[in-house]
Amino acid sequence: MGERAADTAAVIVIGFVMLAAFSIGQAVLEPVVFALFIIALIWPLQQALQAMTPRPVALLLSIVVALAVMIALSSLIVWSGGEIVDWFIRNLERVKASFENATKWLETHDIFVASLITEHFNAAWILGLLQTAATRINIFVGFALVVLIYVIMGLAEAGGFEKKLAASRSEETARSLLHAGASIAGKLRRYMLVRTAASLATGALVFLFALTIGLDLPAAWGVLTFALNYLPYIGPAVATLLPALFAYVQFDSGQTALVVLGVLGVVQLVIGSGLEPAFSGSALAMSPTVVVFSVLLWTFLWGLPGAFIGVPIAIAFLTLCDHFPSSRWVAALLSDKGPRDES
Repeated sequence: MGERAADTAAVIVIGFVMLAAFSIGQAVLEPVVFALFIIALIWPLQQALQAMTPRPVALLLSIVVALAVMIALSSLIVWSGGEIVDWFIRNLERVKASFENATKWLETHDIFVASLITEHFNAAWILGLLQTAATRINIFVGFALVVLIYVIMGLAEAGGFEKKLAASRSEETARSLLHAGASIAGKLRRYMLVRTAASLATGALVFLFALTIGLDLPAAWGVLTFALNYLPYIGPAVATLLPALFAYVQFDSGQTALVVLGVLGVVQLVIGSGLEPAFSGSALAMSPTVVVFSVLLWTFLWGLPGAFIGVPIAIAFLTLCDHFPSSRWVAALLSDKGPRDES
């Protein structure tokens, strides 16, 4: 009992030290983590290409495919966001009228928000917001370039690293690490495949619903919902609230906004909490509490990128723990299944 308590205390201390390191060293460690994640996703593609083409050609094609996917997703997000912002700019009078109606209703219930917004919403605030957005874009471009460099280097050295690890003096540890790495990569690919399928289904349903009720920009809402659904919990919440607020402005009806909020909430609940976990299976064999904690923790440490990468990090951590007898109890404690069967 005392030995287990000491092990638990050691794990807690090590965990806090590592989290502090990830927070302090975000600029260095964040692109490395994202690069490892991308490498895990596209490594099978490179292996398949290497069987048919020379290694440099396979590496180049893998990078081109990865870049094409990232550019396509970024373009869709920029297009959908731009369409929605443009609609609001073209309908400022309608937005203003809806805001005034909403504030009057809130004031009848002793909730005064107009004065607070008037106090902070000014030209200086808008200028600061635009400057912050421009800074964020520059940071993202720099971050993407660093990740790309790490991905290229990682893919180029992945095969050699496996051979070096296999030739390690500690054969048992090397074998466990190789098995854990292969298992982590497989689970991450399955997680992203299921997440993509769920996001596509959610985006399609939002598009059809928006089209049915006559909500403007149905394609933009569908695309934005698809993109935001890659951010567990946070993305679906935003993708549910934004169309409801948009519906309130367009139709000038609180009832319509509530209908949109309710229908989209049900769609997110059925797909996100029902179908997606069922298809994820062992790739996401974690307690729901651990999933929520992972999202919140990494969002706190790294912002929105952390919200995206939090669950994959948790998957990798639990899978790694499950492949070593001394830490298998951690995986059993935090997952929704028992320890790995060794038979």
